[in-house]
Amino acid sequence: MANSLAQALDAHLNTCYSDNQPGAAILVAKAGEVLYENCIGLANLLKGERIIPATNFRLASVSKQFTAMCVQLLQQQGLLKYEDKLSDFFPELAHLSGNISIKQLINHTSGLPDYENFVPENRTEQVRDLEVLAITDAQPKLLFTPGSQYRYSNTGYVLLALLVEKVAGLPYKEFLQKYIFGPAGMEHTVLYEAGASIPNRAMGYALNAAGEVVFSDQSTCSATKGDGCIYTSLRDYLKWHEALLKYDGFNLENTLQSISTTIDDNRNWHYSMGWFYARRSNGSLEMYHTGNTCGFSNLVIRVPENQLLVVYFSNLAYNPYLLTSFLDVLQQYPETQLESDLVRQLLELTR
Repeated sequence: MANSLAQALDAHLNTCYSDNQPGAAILVAKAGEVLYENCIGLANLLKGERIIPATNFRLASVSKQFTAMCVQLLQQQGLLKYEDKLSDFFPELAHLSGNISIKQLINHTSGLPDYENFVPENRTEQVRDLEVLAITDAQPKLLFTPGSQYRYSNTGYVLLALLVEKVAGLPYKEFLQKYIFGPAGMEHTVLYEAGASIPNRAMGYALNAAGEVVFSDQSTCSATKGDGCIYTSLRDYLKWHEALLKYDGFNLENTLQSISTTIDDNRNWHYSMGWFYARRSNGSLEMYHTGNTCGFSNLVIRVPENQLLVVYFSNLAYNPYLLTSFLDVLQQYPETQLESDLVRQLLELTR
């Protein structure tokens, strides 16, 4: 199986990318064994640096699972509860958030407006987290009653990172390093900060209207921390997957199911803790999340019961291959088959 899967994934990479353009890195692991790991393309076109398994990609919204885990750790420490109200920590939001719980922020059911909609199009300076708090404070009302519906919200996760800082009394970057990256052995994973060094950094690119590759590494709304600022590699993300399986403090599945929201009950679609998930026919879970930003496209898949991990990082924005031909390849092999079609709907569900 491993050889034929490897051949199919090699063919996918070679068909979709070239050696001298932005590319991709793919890893498939199961039960502690790496079944496939390969990379193609350039991490930095200007310098001619190749993508390797240690290349650090901007995770975009794949970062949300780390933000949610920070909240879980604070809950375990007795410093907050999932049912606590946002206004308990940010009284200035009381006119909006009197009924919004931390759980609803985690699950995208808060009703908070998207901060991106209130950033001028001609702005060049990057938005910071505290500015998102101010933008939220300036809103007259919520989009809907908290808990009444699902609507994907970067605003909620930016506020969660600010909440972590307030409750823990540590900068978000330091909390991540002390309680997640360090214990998981993720030695080269970092939180983006303007001007800070990122080891083995992939630069982001996009295609313009003429189909030409253009530099597209940052945008006005790509510097907020809680919703999408982590850089990591195939190798370090594998360590994260292993830590989720190994350490009681990182036990995710029980929390995910106990505080989750149902997106579509008829279709078995759920969200919580920075993960979309569906229940398989035997009751176990398959979990996924995408990360899309101005210069990167990412997909991660986990099936904890089988200890299966699939990682696909690309330094090309709006990459068309992740949720189409790549998934077609996975479906050809029993050990990587997914039962739900939820994973193919993630672009719509993260807008």
